[in-house]
Amino acid sequence: MTAADTHRAIDAVWRIESPRLIAGLARIVRDVGVAEDLAQDALVVALEQWPKSGVPDNPGAWLMATAKHRAIDLLRRRQMLDRKHEEVGRELETRQNETGAAALDAAVNALDDDIGDDLLRLVFVSCHPVLSTEARVALTLRLLGGLTAAEIARAYLVSEPTIAQRIVRAKRTLSAAGVPFEVPRGAEFNARLTSVLQVIYLIFNEGYSATAGEDWLRPALCEDALRLGRVLAGLVPAEPEVHGLVALMEIQASRSAARVGPAGEPILLLDQNRARWDRVLIGRGLAALERAERLGGAFGPYALQAAIAACHARALEAGDTDWTRIAQLYDVLARLTPSPVVELNRAVARGMADGPAAGLALADALTSDPSLQAYHLLPSVRGDFLMKLGRHAEAQREFERAASLTRNTRERELLLDRAARSREAI
Repeated sequence: MTAADTHRAIDAVWRIESPRLIAGLARIVRDVGVAEDLAQDALVVALEQWPKSGVPDNPGAWLMATAKHRAIDLLRRRQMLDRKHEEVGRELETRQNETGAAALDAAVNALDDDIGDDLLRLVFVSCHPVLSTEARVALTLRLLGGLTAAEIARAYLVSEPTIAQRIVRAKRTLSAAGVPFEVPRGAEFNARLTSVLQVIYLIFNEGYSATAGEDWLRPALCEDALRLGRVLAGLVPAEPEVHGLVALMEIQASRSAARVGPAGEPILLLDQNRARWDRVLIGRGLAALERAERLGGAFGPYALQAAIAACHARALEAGDTDWTRIAQLYDVLARLTPSPVVELNRAVARGMADGPAAGLALADALTSDPSLQAYHLLPSVRGDFLMKLGRHAEAQREFERAASLTRNTRERELLLDRAARSREAI
């Protein structure tokens, strides 16, 4: 393996392993900023050693062992280990003296959280109320999703420097506040649940449609988001929106194999071979949607989006899709959670249900929205409607503009291909 091959392998390993690495270290040092620094230190050691020694059989374990050794050295230097042991011992002794064995058991359980999932702990720490909502999302995507500031900025339609500053300030705030590395309980758990759901779904979306890079999909992110969503559903089975989110992710994930061609090229929804959709995931998603609806959550934002996805999942062929129902659901969603992106999706649905002219009119109304000026899907949607209306020269320009805005190589190729076909049709 050449040095270049090794560096590519290291990059791939880092993208996969860094969230777990940071989460595991944060449990040890109780500071997400320090945990990320230690993880980066381990990466530097790998970059120095692996080109000479080769990539280990278990690179994730190697990185974790290296980082843990550095974490332990850090704790010893700060004399944190002895202090933590003393504090825990005093707490347990006090509780035992006050209320006996029952209180001792409760203290042990509180110290050893019942979830036992470092990634989930990391989500809740990143979503702590001491941070703004925007900072919670950015920090969790950075630490758990392993996304760059640029990728997060694309997902949130804001500038990269803004996201970078949010991440730096968020880590400083958590450190200064001494936020414990644990999953909250009781009322505090419920208060943070909405933010956690938002973060998990953003992670899933980045895996489902990567904003940058060479790959159309990043399956590891989808898998992490799905796993965290399923864990949450088990923890709070009476929360309909948790089931709604799980339903949405299960159904969308069911299409993954059909969304890419043999060479990794994107395949759009209406062109997909639906025989390749995962019927097991669809079944799980529909069951989760039913649970959400039974709990009275039919009109929560995630359950509504899951109901839209279910319309696609139930259609064995693209021509069987109930676009009228989908458009109606988007109407409800737009009233519940108004946003430019929801309106763009509603335009697509209305265009399919009522004709391309109706969809184009709705999309045109969004062209002056500042948050969509650099959003590649707006010109892409307009190009599609213009193509259907026979306005091929205009469609070509819109597809070319969309291609210039996307940072995903596969998506750019797809858009340029659509621009070329528009030009041929002139």
